[in-house]
Formats: sequence, structure tokens, C-alpha cells
Amino acid sequence: MLDLSIVDEIILRALKEDMPMGDLTTDSTVPADEVCAANLIAKEAGVVAGLDVFERVFTLLDSKIYIERYINEGDRVEAGTRIMHISGNARAMLKAERTALNLLQRMSGIASATRKFADVLEGTKSKIVDTRKTAPGLRYLDKYAVRAGGGTNHRFCLSDGILIKDNHIKAAGGITEAVKRARAMAPHTIRIEVETESMDMVKEALEAGADIIMLDNMSIEAMKEAVDFINGRALTEASGNITLDRAEAIAKTGVDLISSGSLTHSVKAMDISLRFE
Repeated sequence: MLDLSIVDEIILRALKEDMPMGDLTTDSTVPADEVCAANLIAKEAGVVAGLDVFERVFTLLDSKIYIERYINEGDRVEAGTRIMHISGNARAMLKAERTALNLLQRMSGIASATRKFADVLEGTKSKIVDTRKTAPGLRYLDKYAVRAGGGTNHRFCLSDGILIKDNHIKAAGGITEAVKRARAMAPHTIRIEVETESMDMVKEALEAGADIIMLDNMSIEAMKEAVDFINGRALTEASGNITLDRAEAIAKTGVDLISSGSLTHSVKAMDISLRFE
């Protein structure tokens, strides 16, 4: 469920960026009382996410705009699928069009990419999770889109989880000391995760009491060895060089989580078009 107060803040910022002093083209060519209608069409196959966000852009500009959906959030669609029909004030629709499409296309691209991983991992214990490699200002929507595509969220920000990475380890003087300091400060509700790159680091992290051990940029064989050694004493997360064609082999090592920044940092927007009648 999306928090509309957060969504509205994102949309209003985007609209201000797109037309800080109005829309010169629309206001000069389209009469103020003109009414029109349009169809939202998927131009490629994928998973659609962000319908509420898309609609909200239009209704923030004109609450009287009428919208009819033909699919549900998170549905798979084929090229040519009619997603939605919109009718109302032409000026409002034209002003909303690009911002609404930008958000919907990005969110649907993320959901589609996530669903591909989720399909590959189906039947295994591994879950596909996102990272903090999101577009600045759009993390809330990016992470929502991951869930819509069948994935799971990692920590949302630096304030809601402890993940001790390589530079933290160097700055703290080692894994053991870093975990000790984190444990002394963290409330009992927060888990501590440690990034590791070798079996020696895995062993030290486990001995230090890490709740989650990240296996970063390890080979399949090294991951399997680490998972077998940890043997359920901590959650395991595979990270680094996570590609769709490696996902099944990684899952077979027995890791609990597979995190991929590619879900959000370099995702291809889904091709969706708004065609005016």
C-alpha cells in the first residue's frame, strides 16, 4: 500500500521541475475548456507497476478527470494491451502526460526485471532483494516496484539497518571490532550484517556474532563452501555480479537472499504509450 503523502511529494516535485512557470505549448494551443480522451497502451510485454502513481499525477492536476483501468497492479501484459482509459480536461491531461509516463515506465521496468529473477528463483529458498542503488528522490517508488514484481526489500535507508561493508571494516580496524561497536549501539530489534569476500572473513564475521553474512563477489563454489560452513547460524546473502543467468546456480548454493542493484540502478524503462483519441 502506497503512502499518498509521500507519493504526492514526489509527483509535485516532478511537476514543478517539468513546468516551473506553466506549459507554454499546451496553454497557447489548447482551449482551457477542451475535453479529450486517451488510452494507455503497453508497447512491449512486461509487468505493470505504478498505476496508482500514474493516476495520481492526473488527479492532482484535475480531480474531475475520469479513469478506467483494464488491468490490476502487478499484472503481466503483452504488447498491445490496453491498460487504462482516461478522459477529461485536455490541458490537465497534456501537462500530466510526461511525468505520469516517466514514473509508470520506470516502475514497470523495475517490476518486470524483478519478476524475471523471481521466476528463476521460484521453488528455491532464495529471495531476490533490492539495494540502495536507486534513483535519488525515487527510492520509495523504486522499492515499491520491486515488491510489485515479486521481490523483497533490503534496508530502505542508512537509518533502518546495520550493514558493515568493506570501508566500515577498514575504518573500524576489523570485522570483530566493527561488530562489537555496532552491537553496543544497536537496539535489540536491529540485525547486523557484515560484508565478506573470503572464507577467513566469513569465519570472523560468524564468530563476531553477525546476524547476516553477505557473500560479496564470490564464485559459486566459494559461496557454497561459505553457506555450508555457516550452516544456518546466520542468514546468508549473495551479492555482486548477480545476473539473471547466474541466479539459479547461486540459489542452489543454499543462500537465503540474493541482492542485485541492477533491479533499480540500470533498469530499462518499460515501453508504455499514452495515445490521445
